[in-house]
Amino acid sequence: MTVLRLAYFISSHGFGHAARAAAVMENLKQKCPGVEFEIFTQVPTWFFEDTLGDGFVYHEYPADVGIVQRTPWDEDLHATFMAHAQRLPFPDEETSALSDQIRRAGCRAVLCDIAPLGIAVAEQAGLPSFLIENFTWDWIFEGYLTEEPRLASLISYYRDWFARASYHIQTDPSCEPRSHDLCVEPVSRSPKHSRSEIRARLAIPETTPTLLITMGGIEHRYAALAALREYSGVVFVIPGSASQPTRDGNLVLLPHRSGFYHPDLLFASDAVIGKVGYSTIAEAYHAGIPFGYAIRERFRESAPLAEFIRRHMPSLQIPTTEFMNGTWVKYLDELLALPHRATAETAPNGAAQIATFILEHLD
Repeated sequence: MTVLRLAYFISSHGFGHAARAAAVMENLKQKCPGVEFEIFTQVPTWFFEDTLGDGFVYHEYPADVGIVQRTPWDEDLHATFMAHAQRLPFPDEETSALSDQIRRAGCRAVLCDIAPLGIAVAEQAGLPSFLIENFTWDWIFEGYLTEEPRLASLISYYRDWFARASYHIQTDPSCEPRSHDLCVEPVSRSPKHSRSEIRARLAIPETTPTLLITMGGIEHRYAALAALREYSGVVFVIPGSASQPTRDGNLVLLPHRSGFYHPDLLFASDAVIGKVGYSTIAEAYHAGIPFGYAIRERFRESAPLAEFIRRHMPSLQIPTTEFMNGTWVKYLDELLALPHRATAETAPNGAAQIATFILEHLD
């Protein structure tokens, strides 16, 4: 019997926000087995099925515009401004219809992963809202004003809505410390299978050095495979690099949705290399493995994330051009030689901290 139903509005800017939300929902289900969710996002439903199995109703909905991307590394600021400008201010008929929908579903509160529309809907419905963020869009847009001055017209509108959340939860690594009700450790999904099980499924011997190359869940055909083949003593697992699972010598090439849970692949690896992004950082942090990271120079979130990595994780920065063309392999021995983070097993998961906070405030 359902004892608690919650609405969740999730940004579909990349998969990092959905991964964080999935981790929170996973922990809410563990602490309150009768909880169910109404999820509003454009992140595909299978992403939540992989973590939660069931216990949610999925609504494909543009809950948050975010940043329009040309590529995983390049933003289209003109298209970003136009996409936001076309939706703001939030139309009364939209917030009214959504608030009626979540009230009819019996929701007790609205959770938002940097989707301010959810805060507006909660207010219209007379329900408490929980903002969960490591940055907000007003702060991100401030970093682009020299390139796209029109973003200034959006900043105060979003800042006002974010300030109207009933409860404000910040997750490390946080970009802009603000007044908040709770600050938590990095929020990470948990693996579902052991390292040994995943390596057996991938036919990787337990002692063979294994490195995961990831773009944070974004489908991407990695072009520099020839350089990796020369390191035959290391296995490289590359999600999003093939249309079907393929073993090519020391390369494990996997499709975007491969049948392997992404945290399982990461926790079964000895190191990870990829684009800096929240979910990759959080999962590598809790796995305790070294992170070879490349940053998006223009994206304002990158600098504080990189600073967290340098301070708290065994890590090595890889120039973005070298990551893309494969010449980063010259750092491979150095990366694999880094010690694992010894305290990873005892560090609290921010997802559990958030779940406890939400349940305490809804009791």
